[in-house]
Amino acid sequence: MRGRIESGQRVTLAPVDPALVEIDDIVFIAWKGNYLLHLVIELSDSELLIGNNLGKINGWVARLAVLGRVVVVHQE
Repeated sequence: MRGRIESGQRVTLAPVDPALVEIDDIVFIAWKGNYLLHLVIELSDSELLIGNNLGKINGWVARLAVLGRVVVVHQE
């Protein structure tokens, strides 16, 4: 996610109720056998459209796959 979070940059995550995730949140998710940070682009009642801040769309993921939300990006 070049631009908002650089590779290797530290972040602080917090638990989040998946129902409270909003557009432009950066979420930590379990997706396709991996764990990823991604930007929320669009919402439905049960899913999130995830992508990056460079315009790439990765696809829809179940809200239940959300494990946390980025609350701080550490500048070091």
